[in-house]
Amino acid sequence: MDPAPQQSLTLDQCIDQIAQELETADLHYGHGAIDAQSEALWIVSKQLDFSPTDALDHLEQVMSAEQIARALEVTQTRISTRKPLAYILGEAWLMGVPFFSSEQSIVPRSWIAELIVDGSLEPWLPADGKALDLCTGNGSLAILLALACPDIHVSACDISLPALAVASRNLDRHSLTSQIELFEGDLWDALPEPHEDNLFDLIICNPPYVNANSMNALPTEYQAEPAIALAGGDDGMDLIRKIIAGAPDYLSERGAILIEIGNEYENFKKAFPQIPVIWMEVSAGDEQVLLIQAEDLR
Repeated sequence: MDPAPQQSLTLDQCIDQIAQELETADLHYGHGAIDAQSEALWIVSKQLDFSPTDALDHLEQVMSAEQIARALEVTQTRISTRKPLAYILGEAWLMGVPFFSSEQSIVPRSWIAELIVDGSLEPWLPADGKALDLCTGNGSLAILLALACPDIHVSACDISLPALAVASRNLDRHSLTSQIELFEGDLWDALPEPHEDNLFDLIICNPPYVNANSMNALPTEYQAEPAIALAGGDDGMDLIRKIIAGAPDYLSERGAILIEIGNEYENFKKAFPQIPVIWMEVSAGDEQVLLIQAEDLR
C-alpha cells in the first residue's frame, strides 16, 4: 500500500492502520517492539515527538496530514527494507529511556535492563560501588545502571570503535560522561591491569552469544545488525569462556558478574557444568540471565 496522506486521523486510528499493514507484511519483531501494534505505536509517537508511553495519553489527538504521511512513509521503509525500526528512526527506547541507535551497534535491548531497573542487582552493588559493562555496544546498559545508581562509577568497554561512538553519543545525550568511562579493546584487554583500587563490585555483560546454527537462521531484521555483536561461535560460548576465565581478576572480594545468554541455556550448562550459578528471573523466564559470585570463580 502506498503511503498516501490522510486528511484526518487520530493517533489511535493511525496506529491501527499501520499495525494492519505491518501484520500483512509478516515482519519479525524483537528490536524494541514485541508485535505490530507496539511497533505502530512507536512509529506514530515519533512523528509527534512523544515517547511511546506518553502517546497512550493522546490517542484521541488528531494528527496533521504531514504527520500521517511521515508515519506511513516510515512504515513503508520498514516493510521494504526489513531493517529494525530503531535504525530507520535513529532512536530506540529501553525501559522508558531513549537512546540514539544506528547500524554501527545492535539495537538497545537486554533482559539485564529489567534487573537494573527493578532493583534486583542492589545486593551486589554498593551505593558508591564500581561497575563494569563488558561488551557495552551502544552503552544503554551502562547508562541505565548509572541512572539507577547515581553514586556509582561505571566503566564500559567494547571491541568496536563504531559502537563506542554510538555509546559516546548516548552518554552525551544523558549527561553521563563524568560517571561513565569508555574503553576500547577486546574484553579484558580493554581495561587497565587489575589491582585492588580498580576492582569491580558488579560486572554486567550482554555478550555475543548466538550459536552458529541460530546465526544462519536469523530473520532479516537481525542480519542488519553487526554480526560481531551477535555471533558466539559454534555453541555460542566462545566469548563467554573468555569472560568467565578473566572475571576473577577484576572482581572485588564480594563481587559478582551478571551475564545474559539468551536461548543458550543448554549450551551454557554443557560448557560450565561445575560453576555455581544464580539464575535471575526476567520477563522471559529464568534461563536467560545468570549471576556468578566472585567466590565461586576462585
